[in-house]
Amino acid sequence: MLSIETAFQKYYRPLCLYAMHYLCGDVDAAEDVVQDCFVRLWQHEANNDKAFLYTTVRNACIDRLRRNVPLCYEIEPQDLDGTITDEEAQDRSVLEARLWKAIDSLPHRQRMALLLCKRDGLSYREAAKKMGISEKTIEHLLSNAMKALRGHRADIYRMVLIAC
Repeated sequence: MLSIETAFQKYYRPLCLYAMHYLCGDVDAAEDVVQDCFVRLWQHEANNDKAFLYTTVRNACIDRLRRNVPLCYEIEPQDLDGTITDEEAQDRSVLEARLWKAIDSLPHRQRMALLLCKRDGLSYREAAKKMGISEKTIEHLLSNAMKALRGHRADIYRMVLIAC
């Protein structure tokens, strides 16, 4: 069994991403649910293995949704493609966490260029203006960012390409 600190460091981000699949992408609600689960875990010195944590977060998300919409019986995780299984949500949350860890490891300017162009959908011109650099520099930063991400697992790199 992991210490609470180790479990938090290892599972916090994947659990937040997992909760977002239930909570329709609401980042703040997902973080609240996961933080509450870790507080309860810490207070009761409960089991903190991966399966227990995911089950606790899933149940907390369902409870939160049922409080908001009491007559809702079928609560399932969602993704851009629609309803997905709980196992798919768990698997995707782990991949998404790896993706964000890889993005976080990029140098600041590469990360900014990638997020502005790929996540926010800005054109090279708009991103260059926002960062105060040339369009060619944006192209160069994006190229280097994609090369760096390509060095990570292939499934993470594909996620970046699909999301973009």
